[in-house]
Amino acid sequence: MSKSVATRDAYGEVLVELGKENDQIVVLDADLSKSTKTYDFSKAYPERFFNIGIAEQNLVGMAAGLSTAGKIPFASTFAMFATGRAFEIIRNSVAYPKLNVKICATHAGLTVGEDGASHQALEDIACMRAIPNMTVIVPADGVETKAAIRAIAEYNGPVYVRMGRSAVPTLNDESTYKFEIGKGVQLKEGNDVSIIATGIMVSKAMEAAEKLATEGINARVINIHTIKPIDKDIIAKAAQETGAIVTVEEHNIIGGLGSAVAETLVETHPVPVKRIGTMDTFGESGKPNELLEKYGLTVDAIVEAVKGIKK
Repeated sequence: MSKSVATRDAYGEVLVELGKENDQIVVLDADLSKSTKTYDFSKAYPERFFNIGIAEQNLVGMAAGLSTAGKIPFASTFAMFATGRAFEIIRNSVAYPKLNVKICATHAGLTVGEDGASHQALEDIACMRAIPNMTVIVPADGVETKAAIRAIAEYNGPVYVRMGRSAVPTLNDESTYKFEIGKGVQLKEGNDVSIIATGIMVSKAMEAAEKLATEGINARVINIHTIKPIDKDIIAKAAQETGAIVTVEEHNIIGGLGSAVAETLVETHPVPVKRIGTMDTFGESGKPNELLEKYGLTVDAIVEAVKGIKK
């Protein structure tokens, strides 16, 4: 793992690159452009940037309208407000007519930190994956974020991309990494147990696997960057070959990655599953790493879950 980069920073960088390559790309923001990192796009292409103000329903509604005129709109705000305040507009004005709108939300999960529970979206994946026609993507690092944004710019249809505030370790090599919507990535071989992670928890899953290896436990690690459509094949194969699954996410265990994996296994290859995430609770104000520790989203928690499920 190399230097740490926030996925929101990578998002801001790739938007500017795409803006130069495709003049149909437009960006909308809810008065948070310096936080969501769309600010650089606004300076590079002011005629294609729209600050809608603190009006998330209008943000999504205007993005929907622009898409019907052939534009490729990227609508950005904090995950809590994108999926919470604008849910009905996303459902009825974007997903129902299957419009080409990209909802790219930052500041998801506990690692929003001091802003507290009101800003910590821990149910956004559940909300978005429940909507028909919606694709849901949670990149693990900056490299994957850039690749994902490029992929969704080419994809025709509604997409929700979940990104974070804090810097995360870089797992992937920008020169070789290939991103494919709906395809999980196996990062480490292993036949004793599978750790399936998403977003910022992928790097922690890799650290946990390294720690487990010192104790003679060979854990497979899989990055599920696309929660919907989920890669059923890689999950079923992991269950068949390793016999147990631990899922890891910075999200409520209800409705997120853990639920999606469990639903898949019930229909394909049932095995014991342990879900690591927030346990049906709101967050609180605090420093990001301290919150992850308090709510059990740590390397040691993954290690203990693996040992428990292998007993």
